Amino acid sequence: MSFLSFLFEAKKPDLTPLRLRNTLSGELEKFEPLNGAVRMYNCGPTVYDRQHIGNLRGAILANTLRRTLEVWGYKVSHVSNITDVGHLVSDADEGEDKLEAAAKKMGKHTQEIAEEITALYFADLDALGVDRKKMQFPRATQYIDEQLALVKTLLQKGYAYQIADGIYFDTAKFPSYGKLGGLNLSGQQVGARVEENTEKKNPHDFALWKFSKADEKREQEWKSPWGVGFPGWHLECTAMIFKLLGKQIDIHIGGEDLAPIHHNNEIAQAEAATGKTFVQYWLHNAFITIEGKKISKSLGNTIYLTQLADRGLSPRSLRYLYLTAHYRTPMNFTWGAVEGADAALKRLTRTYLEMPKGKADEVFLKEFYAALGNDLDTPKALALVWEHIKNLNQATLAEADKILGLGLTEVRPRWKVAVKEEIPAEVQKLVTEREEARKNKDFARSDTLRAEIESKGYDIKDTSEGQMLSRK
Repeated sequence: MSFLSFLFEAKKPDLTPLRLRNTLSGELEKFEPLNGAVRMYNCGPTVYDRQHIGNLRGAILANTLRRTLEVWGYKVSHVSNITDVGHLVSDADEGEDKLEAAAKKMGKHTQEIAEEITALYFADLDALGVDRKKMQFPRATQYIDEQLALVKTLLQKGYAYQIADGIYFDTAKFPSYGKLGGLNLSGQQVGARVEENTEKKNPHDFALWKFSKADEKREQEWKSPWGVGFPGWHLECTAMIFKLLGKQIDIHIGGEDLAPIHHNNEIAQAEAATGKTFVQYWLHNAFITIEGKKISKSLGNTIYLTQLADRGLSPRSLRYLYLTAHYRTPMNFTWGAVEGADAALKRLTRTYLEMPKGKADEVFLKEFYAALGNDLDTPKALALVWEHIKNLNQATLAEADKILGLGLTEVRPRWKVAVKEEIPAEVQKLVTEREEARKNKDFARSDTLRAEIESKGYDIKDTSEGQMLSRK
């Protein structure tokens, strides 16, 4: 036994081996990192629009897994990307860049929008109990050189080719393409998930570098050996992982929708470049629906984390709600469900504060950790907490919350008004109207007024003491 293993065993003698359901194999596998420390990557947002509550499930999964790994005694290097260029509207290789499209629509610069949306995303992570200081958040635009270097490597090795609109990866040269999730290439229809391009050798070949069109005015484009353009969406993740984590990593996390195309493309370009297994364990979280329907702007059912506060609910209640279902299980969000989660969280917090301090109950924790060690079975772990709640103490629940991340032990400072200058009358009027709307439970009106207040340069937060206004 190594010295590191001895310390690990001495610290947590009752921990069961951690097992994860690997999307690559479809099997429950014992987790064994390549070199002792854990290198983990989870797909972050494309920052052309604010992240809705469905997008946040992956962030909660990644944070819960990270917390679990730390309790198991592992050191974790954790990277989550910020896609601020190159994600085309088709999710494949055609159409307008989502960020460029948003910039034109809003009359702003692309990086201005990217920074605004990134700041909103970071605020959501903070509210959900994700410790951003333990993570790296590279922007795709900051790693253009690394992406160009990867394209050069793939061209030199014969895995890529050039056509009129860009440089493409030749999937026929990578026999195991589509191995993640059992992608059926023979049954894939051109023009469905993969856009038709008659110059491509194969319909599922994907862009590594796209050339700017002569009649296209782009804010974001770079010189390359092949022509002015921008990186394909899939390229950034592999290039940044290589730079920040190495050529092989332990864990890659994302939504289930990313597995068939995006993650298979990552595997192909990475393993073609290195000849090594890119990722040991792939984890994918299932979708969230709203009132039984897919989340969609066209349906008008998009919900953001701040809307929970508008209804007087804690942001952590969303985390609690998501922990009540296994990450691979589809969930249906309803306001009734999140209100129930909020009530349960408040009850748990009150119970914790009224508990005796004591010493951690190792017998309970052994059972609790065993649940989490079985592919992060958070529903069972939460059920165990409630089953034994009358016999637990603060020390035990504090240990459990190191993984659950519900904030039971956190000191909650009161919000303060940060506006020193006189608040404009028009803003005061909007705040008053919004308070009235909230009293009348007119949450749609409350959301509209929040947006108006924010457009005038102010942030507004709902607290137990009422609305709190601050200058952006």
